[in-house]
Parts: sequence; C-alpha cells; structure tokens
Amino acid sequence: QVQLVESGGGLVQAGGSLRLSCAASGSRFSIYAMGWYRQAPGKQRELVATISRGGSADYADSVKGRFTISRDNAKNTVYLQMSSLNPEDTAVYYCTAGYYSGSYYPDYWGQGTQVTVSS
Repeated sequence: QVQLVESGGGLVQAGGSLRLSCAASGSRFSIYAMGWYRQAPGKQRELVATISRGGSADYADSVKGRFTISRDNAKNTVYLQMSSLNPEDTAVYYCTAGYYSGSYYPDYWGQGTQVTVSS
C-alpha cells in the first residue's frame, strides 16, 4: 500500500508558476513509477506527466515544455513544476503511483489538489 498526499496547489495568475509536491508513505517509493493526472470540470481526466523509477519523464503534448516532473527517492516525494500557466491548466491535480506496461497504469491515487489559473 502507498499513501499519497499532494500539496502546493492554489490560485495563480496566467503566466505564473506553481510547484506541486506529492509525499508518499507506506511501501517502497522507489519501486514505483509516478504520474500526475488532472481533471477539469466537465472534462476527461488527463495524464499530464509520468516519471519512471530511473527518472525518465514523459509529458502530455499540452504541457510539454512548460511542466517538469521530478522525483526525490530519498524524500519519497515527486514534484510537478508548472510554468507559463494558462487558464486551461485549471484543474484538480492528482498524484499517482503505478507502473509501466507499454503505457502507464496507476495503482494508487492521492486526494488531489486544486490549481486555479486566473486570466
């Protein structure tokens, strides 16, 4: 079992930056791939970024070049650095722990943190 707790969400103006953090507890953090999803009202959930156990990252086209995912295995924490934010980035962001099998599959979810970008 892995427990995930996100933090760092909030209200930011368009063009601004935020860093989300996700603290993991329970099972061994380093054995999991990690991912961030987001869901905006009335929209489908979107996989934003993933990072492998070894630190290889992948991004949705909608955030490529603006978001950076990273992990600190010593601190059992994964981060999502978000820059050049725009109102379309407004959503609840969820941290997940999972694995790759061709694609990324989440096993565990955090409770989510709200990100609101004002124009």
